[in-house]
Amino acid sequence: MQRQFEEELEEIKRSILSMAGLVEKCLEDIATALNEMDSELAETVIAMDEEIDQHEVEIDRLATEFSARHQPTATDLRFVIVAIKLGPELERIADNSVNIAERVLHMSKYPPLKSLVDLPRMLGLAHAMVSDAIASYISRDARSARKVILRDDEVDALYLQIFRVLLTYMMEDPKTISRAIDLILVARYVERIADQATNIAEEVVYLVEAKPIRHVDIEEEG
Repeated sequence: MQRQFEEELEEIKRSILSMAGLVEKCLEDIATALNEMDSELAETVIAMDEEIDQHEVEIDRLATEFSARHQPTATDLRFVIVAIKLGPELERIADNSVNIAERVLHMSKYPPLKSLVDLPRMLGLAHAMVSDAIASYISRDARSARKVILRDDEVDALYLQIFRVLLTYMMEDPKTISRAIDLILVARYVERIADQATNIAEEVVYLVEAKPIRHVDIEEEG
């Protein structure tokens, strides 16, 4: 019975990691698609969404069945609760990657408005947050998870900077409005990806320390 218990826990973890791997692939591909305005690669990202959705459903099923079958103790119950929460967060990251891909498909039809320096940097920061949040989950490292949470401010600051620059473009030349809005939307989707990485990191802290920290200021807490 104990062996089955451990095998089912491991299956839940494998499913999360498999889903996380697909999500990271989406982020890698969408970064390249954005840099190169590669519509074919953008289409590939969009096509991956269905498989990622299926992983979320499977994680939810495995975790729910495990809870019903074994009535886990507090530590294992937290693991299952976090697994159920991580699935939707990863799925939302994939959804925002798809949203960026759709903007790339639109932007690739027109001359570029400006050099995409800040956007790729912002996306790189958000991707790193996702990777590190997942790594902190694998290692059950609450300290690393807290560091991920603190990095969200840098992404937010870049979003505001990009927004202000593009707003200036639109005010100075109304012909740029459509292209500027595309870039603002991309920045907004990237900002949401960073938020979702933060949510994952917060769940890792809960998993390790049995302490919910959502809506808590990490710097004040420390």
